[in-house]
Amino acid sequence: MKVCHITTVHPSKDVRIFLKECKSLSKAGYNVTLLAANAQTEEEDGVQIIGVPCPTKSRLARIKKTPKAVYHKALELDADIYHFHDPEFLPYAVKLVKRGKKVVYDVHEDVPRQIKGKYWIPAIFRGTIASVYEKYENKKAKQLSYIVAATPTIRDRFKQFNANVVDVCNYPMLEELEGINTAEKENSVCYIGSITKVRGIVELVEAMSGASYRLNLAGKVQPTSLREGLVKEPGWQQINELGFLDRKEVKEVLARSRVGIVTLHPIVNYLDALPVKMFEYMAAGLPVVASEFPIWKSIIEENDCGICVNPMHPHAIRAALDELINNPDRATAMGERGRKAVWEKYNWSIEEQKLLKTYKALQ
Repeated sequence: MKVCHITTVHPSKDVRIFLKECKSLSKAGYNVTLLAANAQTEEEDGVQIIGVPCPTKSRLARIKKTPKAVYHKALELDADIYHFHDPEFLPYAVKLVKRGKKVVYDVHEDVPRQIKGKYWIPAIFRGTIASVYEKYENKKAKQLSYIVAATPTIRDRFKQFNANVVDVCNYPMLEELEGINTAEKENSVCYIGSITKVRGIVELVEAMSGASYRLNLAGKVQPTSLREGLVKEPGWQQINELGFLDRKEVKEVLARSRVGIVTLHPIVNYLDALPVKMFEYMAAGLPVVASEFPIWKSIIEENDCGICVNPMHPHAIRAALDELINNPDRATAMGERGRKAVWEKYNWSIEEQKLLKTYKALQ
């Protein structure tokens, strides 16, 4: 069967889209093409990547022009199944359904809740925009062939409107994190991922002030004005600013760090999320310092693989980091328990089977 994955926003080598889903489907015998806006056209591991040129100068221009350009390319391919990853493609996804195509919506985030945390949307408008968008998304979701949700919470939301819903969680690929030499550690902790205010960077930098260890900070600080303020803080002196890293470089940072940090703010979009970085820390054998959200806390406490804290309190973050740095035997034992949990429960090989089962149901 010809399968066409579509993204108008993500890079062509996105971990969930390309490394996990597209490659898993190709390995299972599907003829897989990935359409990605402004990407390089190439073939890798049996997946044909086709870049659709559509340069734009603003977010609004991208939303207006890019989905349409990608849609016309998608029509040329005449695939059996279309699987898209960005909500801005929804109106064109429905057009594909009306043409008799089977269309899958891969919901990475609970977008209405995510809108409420967007720094670039004026706060006074976020609630209204989120409400209007949710009604729109629910209406379109009813018409689609299948919904693939990144978390059980998102799955349950869409079950109200579409019977064909499955959660395919964004857990780590075991083979990607094998062979990490946990013996070669430096006196450092790490945060890997998007770096914004609501992801806790301000409190984390404050927590690092006067620490005896350093923070390996991997990712891009957004917006630029946030970084300009952070570099003036005393805690910034303890930061190794690494910028955006590829997957090999991420593995190297995990190998040399002693603790993984994921102290996101308690905004509604994060409370029920399953951040892949938390499970990657665990897979690499790192104890975790995480926000005390109920779902995260149940996972960490059930597996005794880290410490949960109030992410709004820098002193609580610092106390947890100090505890793990100053008690290496306890930290190592926590890390090993976390690694065991990922190898047994929280990994892509298990989620891959859900994806393949979904595709069989679509045939």
